[in-house]
Amino acid sequence: MAVTTRRADAQRNIAAILTAAAECLSRDPAASTSDIAKAAGVGRVTLYGHFPSRAELIDAVFVQAIATGEETLGQVDLTGDPREALGRLVESSWQLVDQYRALLLAAQDSLPPGRVRELHADPMARVERLLERGRDEGVFRTDLPTSWLVSVMHNVMHGAASEIHAGRITSDQAAPYITATLLAAFRSD
Repeated sequence: MAVTTRRADAQRNIAAILTAAAECLSRDPAASTSDIAKAAGVGRVTLYGHFPSRAELIDAVFVQAIATGEETLGQVDLTGDPREALGRLVESSWQLVDQYRALLLAAQDSLPPGRVRELHADPMARVERLLERGRDEGVFRTDLPTSWLVSVMHNVMHGAASEIHAGRITSDQAAPYITATLLAAFRSD
């Protein structure tokens, strides 16, 4: 019985830490582990018992955010004209990037280079499938590798988050800017 209780307590602590981390990092990408532990109602020893480093905690929160995003993106209608489907995908994707942009900044600052991209593998595969269909239909360019076009989309979206953070564009401007940029970049000549 004591082991079961400890496991239940540990699971509650982990859930509280992840929730607090998501909230704290959304307000301040530089939030400390002390701030997160306090918000979770646990001590730093407990936090570090589950997440040995701030980077591991940010990774876990980012994994959770990506999983939530995947549920949303799975509902986007990608049928019909690939350009229109790309617009719908950008709009839904941008809402997620916007929602999690402070967490994204924390991840970019704390995780090894490439980890953020690795965690985006499933969303990027969705984009790749759409681009391949658009290429097959003669709508999107074929002179560059699909992987490059996916990377362009990834970087434009994350660049928009940085532009908002810097105060150069607003959140409402981002999706139309992203869509216009990508449609121009992907257009078949």
